[in-house]
Amino acid sequence: MSGHGHGHGHGHGCGCEGEHEPAERGLEYGLYCRIDLEKLQCLNESRDGDGKLVFKPWDRRNERDKFVESDADEELLFNIPFTGSVKLKGIIISGEDDDSHPAEVRLYKNIPQMSFDATGREPEQAFRLNRDPVAELEYPTKIARFSNVQHLSIHISKNFGAESTRVYYIGLRGEYSEAYRHEVTICNYEAAANPADHKVESIIPQTNFIS
Repeated sequence: MSGHGHGHGHGHGCGCEGEHEPAERGLEYGLYCRIDLEKLQCLNESRDGDGKLVFKPWDRRNERDKFVESDADEELLFNIPFTGSVKLKGIIISGEDDDSHPAEVRLYKNIPQMSFDATGREPEQAFRLNRDPVAELEYPTKIARFSNVQHLSIHISKNFGAESTRVYYIGLRGEYSEAYRHEVTICNYEAAANPADHKVESIIPQTNFIS
């Protein structure tokens, strides 16, 4: 079915209609729009600011002009704050088709400004990666563990044997809700405990909630 009733007319001009996959996949990988890029950190990047460049639109996932490369060793640690609450469903990590491609990734949630010292703790989930130069391999998350994420840390702990790690694209698939606005709305309803109000409110479809 065509997802026209989505209400997000952002003009995501996705140039992938001619490929085998449905155009909706580009929309599903739209969480990069919900990242607070000003506050995003990438630790051990060889050049300041490059870590932000790998979070980009789906139809630009195979571009090779922007990438991040690790500096002192093969590890990278991305600290990614979102502008609301995210339900993370999957991740794609794409690098070069050689030994600099990430080989293992560990995901942590809601630990702002995480450091390498903290990566010894148990992650929410870890993946062994395959080389994916064309950004097509999705690693599905355990959604129950990633259903209320305000901050995501991605620790690339090793590559396939090179001295440094190179990443071209990180895609995040999932759903987004503006958590704080919901809390205010709920508080208002509780404060105005008028049975008539509640009756009216229950008839209105709660379209702004994501199930």
